[in-house]
Amino acid sequence: MKILAVSDLHFNLGQFDWLSQQAANYPLVIIAGDLLDIAGHLDLDSQIIVVAKYLRTISAKTRLMVCSGNHDGDERNEQQEYIARWLQRVRAEGLVVDGATSVVGGLTASVCPWWDGPASLEALQQFLRREGAQAPQTWLWVHHAPPNGFGVSWTGKEHAGDAALVTLINELQPDYVFSGHIHNSPFRAGGAWANQIGKTWVFNAGRQLGAPPAYIELDLAARSARWVSQAGVEEISLNAG
Repeated sequence: MKILAVSDLHFNLGQFDWLSQQAANYPLVIIAGDLLDIAGHLDLDSQIIVVAKYLRTISAKTRLMVCSGNHDGDERNEQQEYIARWLQRVRAEGLVVDGATSVVGGLTASVCPWWDGPASLEALQQFLRREGAQAPQTWLWVHHAPPNGFGVSWTGKEHAGDAALVTLINELQPDYVFSGHIHNSPFRAGGAWANQIGKTWVFNAGRQLGAPPAYIELDLAARSARWVSQAGVEEISLNAG
């Protein structure tokens, strides 16, 4: 099975168009957060209407998994932490969003919401521990921020990932984690689009302007991953290490 993964589209409609065109070629497509752009010229409510239409269109062609990122929050919870309530309102067959797990071709995939404080972090931890108790044979997470302290979290000056995610990876040992958030990681010296933490492979495709977006293609049968961007094409074996 081949998986197509992107992140940080930030309301780039050319990139959403490309993703819609490619979706039918993959049994699973992943968008690892930041679909919207809080710094954009269009208000978030209008962006949500447009992006929701894209999500329904793409999920009509394949299984689509979408997690929220720090640009995607439209409401606050009782603890005044931002959450992407709008994603829960997008109803479409084949679409899996924050806080849900789905099985695709023997792969168990869990979609992690963006956490914005102690309450939403605790909810995320409980969600993953609950899903992990089901002992999935092959387990994939979609989580916007990358694990801190690795190439996938390198900005070019510092690591700016999620330390709590590192703890969860070490505890629960998923097979794959797809993230984004740090746009420059694959393009900077010392950065990376793929790292290994124990048995877990972690990925960050990075962000580029124009279409197509930078993307990762994971081939589960071949045990390989390929990164395609304006910087070129790189491929690694997942049997390494």
